[in-house]
Amino acid sequence: MSMTDPVADLLTRVRNAALTSKKSVKIPYSGLKKNICRVLKEQGFITEYLPEMEGTKAILKVELKYGPDGEQVLRHIRRISKPGRRVYTGVDKMPEVLNGLGISVISSSKGVISSLEAKKMKLGGEILCEVW
Repeated sequence: MSMTDPVADLLTRVRNAALTSKKSVKIPYSGLKKNICRVLKEQGFITEYLPEMEGTKAILKVELKYGPDGEQVLRHIRRISKPGRRVYTGVDKMPEVLNGLGISVISSSKGVISSLEAKKMKLGGEILCEVW
């Protein structure tokens, strides 16, 4: 099976794992996916992400985060920019996600960062996904 959009695959696996209350999910490794996971961890949506080897394949083990009563912390994760339709934004047009309760993950000239960091650094970029 060839994967046309590895970022959408990452988001779908994380979303499905959260919906079924799994503790963790394994995803084929890539640098971009690792950076998206770093932003999700920094913003408190996941507990941890660990690069691991499974035989000869590198994978990312993503540990999901739940509230004290087992409620989902990550309620919504959606791809914005797609391979067929890239979505870019300037710092002045950075979208507010759920009135500031959520974040966008931006691929900028300074790497993969959250929309909050992008605003602070006055950077625009490609909107990879939004999370709340």
